[in-house]
Amino acid sequence: MFTGIIEDIATLKSVTSEGTNKHFIFSCKFTNELKIDQSLAHNGVCLTVVEIKGDTYKVTAIEETLNKTNLNHLQVNNVVNIERCMPANGRFDGHIVQGHVDTVAKCVKIEDLNGSFKFTFEHPIHKNFITVQKGSITINGVSLTVVDSLINTFSVCIIPYTFNHTSFKHLKINDTVNLEFDIIGKYVRKMMGGE
Repeated sequence: MFTGIIEDIATLKSVTSEGTNKHFIFSCKFTNELKIDQSLAHNGVCLTVVEIKGDTYKVTAIEETLNKTNLNHLQVNNVVNIERCMPANGRFDGHIVQGHVDTVAKCVKIEDLNGSFKFTFEHPIHKNFITVQKGSITINGVSLTVVDSLINTFSVCIIPYTFNHTSFKHLKINDTVNLEFDIIGKYVRKMMGGE
């Protein structure tokens, strides 16, 4: 389980295909602290570390993951937000994040609010893709609070620290991001008769 509080950004060093899988080799500041078989969220996608060599590590994404996330669009030198799993005795600073991406969204508007940044995203219409004002949403692994909420669009405001310490500073209009909707909202939807 993750909290959506980003530890660092990792840089993609190489990507190779094997059948329908893709192997990604990344580098980050704490590669030397990683272990084989450890879960690590990449833009909100939970992936398993399968190899460590020097200052790089390898993770593998299967076809299901590639089809539902923005990982398939990554190119060498792109950066991703990364977070290790929350330790059992750790602080819960964000919200419950599973690392299981629900869908992708497109960035449709970016506003500089002279002290913060407002990003608006558009996602496919689906009865389980629900946001609520002041509710939680995970965008590329970052735990954020929803500002505006419509049926297939929502916005979030980003403080300067988050903007400067995550991949948000590289985000442009029409870029694709990974979304994980709030797990509590998903369970409530299911209990109320949703799928």
